[in-house]
Formats: sequence, structure tokens, C-alpha cells
Amino acid sequence: MPKPSSNLASCAVATLFIVFLLIAALTVYLTVFRPKDPEISVTSVKVPSFSVANSSVSFTFSQFSAVRNPNRAAFSHYNNRIQLFYYGNRIGSTFIPAGVIESGQTKRMSADFSVQSFPFATAEFRNFGSGYGTGLVELDNRSGSTVEIESKLEMAGRVRVLGLFTHRIAAKCNCRIAISTNGGSIVAVRC
Repeated sequence: MPKPSSNLASCAVATLFIVFLLIAALTVYLTVFRPKDPEISVTSVKVPSFSVANSSVSFTFSQFSAVRNPNRAAFSHYNNRIQLFYYGNRIGSTFIPAGVIESGQTKRMSADFSVQSFPFATAEFRNFGSGYGTGLVELDNRSGSTVEIESKLEMAGRVRVLGLFTHRIAAKCNCRIAISTNGGSIVAVRC
């Protein structure tokens, strides 16, 4: 018949082993499988059509982006949209269809939509950088005037780690775009 002290020692060793396994599993989970937000980069912005009439602007907007999933599990995205702002007011938006980006993969996305006519404000500026992001039109004798808009791409979704734990992740990418009112060419893009 075993002694009670040897049973107690066996239980203590088993308990320590289980605690060690839990700590090791938690460490691996937090370092290797920890969910990370997707990485978004805007690769190109285009304005295929542009019109100015009676101090109002309307145009077609195209944005091309690359979204990379840095996780070790697939990223299921939903509720994605691109919004355009001018002087703090939303002037256009479109939704991006839901989808899946596999582990370590990059998915290219594009969005095209028309922006309805909106009035623009005017102000005199000497330095393009000083008024950048204000949403005002810059009047410059060398390059004509420009309209500044802000593009916001928002993505949200889920990553399922080890097939057991679901984590919500999200990412945003903001760009400031200056469009020449003389022909609608893009003067500058800052993301």
C-alpha cells in the first residue's frame, strides 16, 4: 500500500505539470497566434471624369488598395466601406463586398463610384502645405486651383485562431487627395 506522502507528491507534480502546460500554451497563443489588424495600403487613386460648373464640383472616383492579412488564420472581412469627405462633410461613399483573405496573403481591391455635385469653398493660399487637409480650394497662379478631399477606407472582420477563438479585428487607411480643377488631374496624394 502506497504511503500518503507519495500520493501527495504525485498530485503536486501532476498539478505543476498542468500549470506549466497552461502557461506554455498561453505564451504560444499570445506570441505566435496573437491576432493582428490587417495592413492596408492605397496603391492608386484616379479621377476618370471631373466637372466644375457654377462653383460646384462632381466627379467619378476610383481607389485601388492592397490589404494584407498578417495572421496565421484566414481573415473574414465584412462591413467595409470607402467614404469621401470635403471640408468635414461626407460627399460620397461605397461599400466593398465581404470576402476572405487567407493567411499571409494580400488581396487587391478597387472601388469606383460617382460623387454628386457639391459646392466648394474658396480661399487664397500661398503655401499648399499650410492649407492641406482643410477642404478648401487653393488658388495658385502657377498650377490653377485644387480641390482637397479625404478618403477613408475602413475594414472590419474576424480571425478564428486555432479554430477555437474568434477575434474581431479592424483597420483604417486615410488619404488626402488634391485634384486640379483644370482637367481633374490628381496633384497630390498623401496617405
